[in-house]
Amino acid sequence: MSAKKIDTSHKSEVRIAITNVASDLSFESALSATEIKIAVSKAITSGSPLELTDLRGHEIIVPADKIGYVEVGEPAARRVGFGAL
Repeated sequence: MSAKKIDTSHKSEVRIAITNVASDLSFESALSATEIKIAVSKAITSGSPLELTDLRGHEIIVPADKIGYVEVGEPAARRVGFGAL
């Protein structure tokens, strides 16, 4: 039995708050944090929708004028066992 090893070199965790919506969007993207920042900046300055893709291939499209904030970071390592807090 072999286990697939996922390449996490460019994986980023993204959280987008949308104005007038109580919850935010959270997903993991294969893009680097720098690539996401560039896409967000481009969308806000041009007024075009922010278009990102998550790891499963789903497209996330948010109107630029509805973006509250975007948080980008490295995904947390998943811990297993009694010491995982």
